[in-house]
Amino acid sequence: MPRLLADITPLKESPAFRRLYLGTALSAIGTQLTIVAVSLQIYALTQSTLSVGLLSLFALVPLVVAGLYGGAIADALDRRKVALWSGVALWGTTTAIALQAWLGVDSVGLLYALIAVQSGAAGINQPTRSSIIPRLVRPALLPAANALSMITFGLAFTIGPLLAGVLVAQVGYAWTYTVDVVTFTFALWAVYRLPPLPPEGPTRRAGLATVLEGFRFLGTRPNIRMTFILDLIAMITAQPRALLPAVGAVLIGGGELTVGILLASGAFGSVLAGLFSGPLGHIHRQGQAVIWSIVGWGASVAGFGAVVVMAGSSSLPAVEGDLSPWVLPAAACLILAGIADSISSVFRNTILQSATPDAMRGRLQGVFIVVVAGGPRLGDMVAGGQAAWLGEGWTAVVGGLACIVLVLALVRWQPGFSRYDSRQPEP
Repeated sequence: MPRLLADITPLKESPAFRRLYLGTALSAIGTQLTIVAVSLQIYALTQSTLSVGLLSLFALVPLVVAGLYGGAIADALDRRKVALWSGVALWGTTTAIALQAWLGVDSVGLLYALIAVQSGAAGINQPTRSSIIPRLVRPALLPAANALSMITFGLAFTIGPLLAGVLVAQVGYAWTYTVDVVTFTFALWAVYRLPPLPPEGPTRRAGLATVLEGFRFLGTRPNIRMTFILDLIAMITAQPRALLPAVGAVLIGGGELTVGILLASGAFGSVLAGLFSGPLGHIHRQGQAVIWSIVGWGASVAGFGAVVVMAGSSSLPAVEGDLSPWVLPAAACLILAGIADSISSVFRNTILQSATPDAMRGRLQGVFIVVVAGGPRLGDMVAGGQAAWLGEGWTAVVGGLACIVLVLALVRWQPGFSRYDSRQPEP
């Protein structure tokens, strides 16, 4: 059993990584509190689902722009300072969100603006913090460090939304946002305690030229490039998130409770993958690990679709508010999907961190943030469009199978990725 459990050696060996990890764990839960609470507050103010949906647009655009530019900044300056000052900006906008609730401003436009600023600061902060990790732990421990991060974010996505609903209902928006302000203070303290982390090698002033330089570098590194392309395939073809409201309301039944269970199932899968990630540190053929975990993701989503199809054709009618027996196999499929996605993320991030020289690490982490943020949203659009004429169940089945076919076809076209070995990392 100890060999199966998560390897906590990075936490033991590196005090700096341990502080950063604990600070990030607390702030990740607080961030989910604010994300959910802002959505609830905007709906309470407008009674409009469209207004809530626009929140994603105001968050995504600054994240994409700042993510690309933020990576260039991280490659040009001391990364501790970049992470610290962008963290101060995040803390300041979170404080402003709390203040507007305490003062009863009730302005949707102000919330949109604050979320946009917050996303821009996150676009600089996230790639910077990710590019710091290889400087804090040994290369052999990167899979273990990334697996520990999966536990953090899995728990945040599981606990955060549930806790946000409870806090908003019991103590209101202002106290809920204030919890995020307090938890993020721990993350700032962890970054403040880091040693100076200037980029290794020659540096250039951050700007459009250095951003484009990062893309040119990526164009010459097929293995790193494949980690991005494979993730985009998985998220665009087989992202089931947009299907869940209809699944809960019509096909399986149970309404919001079913949707909540299914959403939590994927996050719970991430937690399980992190908790039992001990063997991942012994896997050297990391390219193959990425390939087969994405195939597993596609198969799990297709299995979820098959359950939904069977539930839709079942003689048992779906009843709003009543849980159906079909929820259990559907949730099991999404738990498996969460496990597969997390294993893929661990090794994709490890390949990116190991095979990228330090002078380019910030910029490619910026591209990684853009892919991670934009891929699922594109997948939501594709799934929503397909469901209109295929139905939700068959959309998941076709998407999962398409993911498998496209991944295997791409690997056949780029066979070098399946030979990637962490003992001799080749970009």
